[in-house]
Formats: sequence, structure tokens, C-alpha cells
Amino acid sequence: MKARMGLLSVLGVSISSSLLSTLLYAADISGSHDLDITPRVLDAEIVDYRPPVELERIYPLGSIRKISGQLRFDGQVSAKGSATAVTYELPTEHTSDEAFTATREALQKQGAELLFWCQARDCGESSLWANEVFGNSKLYGADDQQAYLLLRLAAPKNDTLVALYGITRGNRRAYLHIEQFDSAAPLGDLLPTSATLLRQLKSTGKLEFPKLSAEPQDTWTTLISRGLNLDSTLRVTVSGAHAEAWRQALIAKSVRAARLEAGSADTPGLVIELIR
Repeated sequence: MKARMGLLSVLGVSISSSLLSTLLYAADISGSHDLDITPRVLDAEIVDYRPPVELERIYPLGSIRKISGQLRFDGQVSAKGSATAVTYELPTEHTSDEAFTATREALQKQGAELLFWCQARDCGESSLWANEVFGNSKLYGADDQQAYLLLRLAAPKNDTLVALYGITRGNRRAYLHIEQFDSAAPLGDLLPTSATLLRQLKSTGKLEFPKLSAEPQDTWTTLISRGLNLDSTLRVTVSGAHAEAWRQALIAKSVRAARLEAGSADTPGLVIELIR
């Protein structure tokens, strides 16, 4: 029997959404189950499940392509640890993009940090993601109907990565793949790409950096300025205890002063908000 819930609680975080559920399905493949870190998309069914396995994993941080038979991408995260993966087939009334967005938002509400995010043809070839990265032919679909995201969970689980991949195939079937990777050793410092910061800003309207509560750091001002300069039409507010110092540091990195407005000094950490 299916147990229905109108309000989902995941790891203590309440998520009100018509798209997310914790239903149990007889149609799920034998031995499979949801990951504890993510909710299930409403009426989705598990069509592929990979139990925990120890391995060395490489996650791309850039568009992927194949050159002379070798997989190439601009950056990567590599580590040894345990990987668990689950693939859902989505009901016809929901697209892979809707499921991808709902799952991303659920993870971000838990404090997960985005490391790399691409969509459509910016990701490269879907066949490479399906066969070379995830080893799952079900995930092969249209290049313009895909999305990939790599996140790092918040402390105390900050040595856990989560990879999301959403795809709609030519037969209109949509899938969401979720992979949890628990590193055997501390992951250390991992930085997002500038393009990911821009995509997040445009999608959510805000970039929050709770750890950046001190004076500007050159590494971060470089990353943020490059992200902002990828779209010179955007204007933002800069908030935080050291907001003016960050604003000046961004100006020094060639972000036009007219694009940066001072925000609240009472905001924890550093927050950059899009001016609509």
C-alpha cells in the first residue's frame, strides 16, 4: 500500500512541494530504495539501483568531450570512497527538468554547496554522460534535454558529494539519476566554477557564502568577479559585515561599480543578490 504525505521532511528540513514524495512502489526493481539525502519525485519509479561499492570516482567539472578516444573536461573532482546510485523513471506528467530542479532545491535547503552545474548542450554529449561517466545506457537522450549538477553536502557530511543528472530521451521518457559518493578521506577545499555561480545567481536570484564572513579573499573575488562578468548586464547587491570591502575588491577585479550596490551589513557571511 502506498503511504501518502502532503508535507515531506528530509533530514529535518520541511519541504512543501507537489512534486516530491516518499512513496514506496511495488514497481521499483527488487532490492532498491531511495537515498536518505533526497526525496523521491512524486510517482517516480526506480529502474536502476547500484548498491554501495568502493571505488575511485572522477566527477567532471566542465563540459565533456572525447578527443582521440579519451574523455576530456576542464576540471574534475577525484577521490576514493563509496558510491551508491539510483535512477528514477519519471511519470509522463513531469519533465526531467522539473525533477532535477525540485531535487536541487531540496538539497540546497539542507545547505549543500553547488560545485558544477550545466544544462543542455553546455554539458557536452549525453552519450558520454550516460556511458562514460555513469555507465547507464538508460540516461542517453537528447543533448538539449539534459542537466548535470555536482554538489557537496553541508557539515558534518561535507565529505559527501551528490551528482544529479536529468535527461529526456527521444521517446519522451524522462529520467533522474542520483549518485551519492562518500569519500574515504577529507575532500579539502573544493571551489565552484564561475559559470556555475552565474547559473545559480540567474536561477535562484541569490548567492550565499556563509563561510566568507571575513575580509575579501582573492580566490573568491576572482571566482565571483569572473562569474559576474560572464553577463555584464546583471546588477547585484553585496551584503555582509564586510560588504563594502568585497564590493571594492570586485571592482578591482573589473566588475563595473555601477553594477554593484551596497546591501545590508547585518547579513551573515557574504550574500550577493540579483537586482531584478
